[in-house]
Amino acid sequence: MKKEFLKSSNEQLKKFAEIVNGDKPLRKVTADEKLKVGVDLGTSSIVLTVLDSKDKIVYGAYEYDHAVQDGIVVNFIESVNILRRLKEKAEKVLGRELKTACGAVPPKTGEKSAKVVANVIEETGMLCTGVEDEPTAAAKFLRLSNGTVVDIGGGTTGISIFKNNKLIHVIDEATGGFHMTLVLGGRYKIKNDEAEKLKRNKDKESEVYAVVKPVVEKMAAIVQNMGVEIIDPVIVVGGATNFTEFTTTFSKDLKRKVYKPLYPQFVTPLGIAMFDD
Repeated sequence: MKKEFLKSSNEQLKKFAEIVNGDKPLRKVTADEKLKVGVDLGTSSIVLTVLDSKDKIVYGAYEYDHAVQDGIVVNFIESVNILRRLKEKAEKVLGRELKTACGAVPPKTGEKSAKVVANVIEETGMLCTGVEDEPTAAAKFLRLSNGTVVDIGGGTTGISIFKNNKLIHVIDEATGGFHMTLVLGGRYKIKNDEAEKLKRNKDKESEVYAVVKPVVEKMAAIVQNMGVEIIDPVIVVGGATNFTEFTTTFSKDLKRKVYKPLYPQFVTPLGIAMFDD
């Protein structure tokens, strides 16, 4: 697989990372043009993304949270309040109202979870146009017609396999970035909030990764033992994959090349917005 495989996606991700939570959009928008909004209610953060009608990035913002666990909204009011703040910030920056949004949930978490996500969105004054599964949203952003997307969120690992632009297999397992946090907390005997900060500390990455590596190996084992054929390329996304050696471990355990886009935590949120039609 050539290095150019993710070039277009990486260019978009770099742009998004440069403007996220900033005071300016990537470009000015008119009062009547169609904007597409994505809402990712994650275990560690809530991300709001704004695209134009051609799926080009306009703006984005996020805020860390504890309102979601294992992909399930456990604090409805907190989720609504965070999303409302992000929406108001985006509207101030863009100079116009956001009227619709699409959400997402981990695969196979049921209609109840999707309904809660839709309710969170609509409590902020936006019409929810749909709720997709997270790995499928990631694949849409990556424009992947054939391959395997492993979306590692805060609470779950979602896996979607695509062939000829069709989703042929999807699973979700309760292992994610939060489990890394728990392992770190146990190892250093610190609270989860402290462990989460330690996990994100780039200066401590080598030390931290040595502790959480068994969790990464478990994630790879989930993919390896799905019982179905893995279709290349295998692409990992999600904030928990930000460790430098993450793909090295995955590639070794799966015995195949594994790819990771730039800023993998933003892949799924951007893909979600593409479904807001």
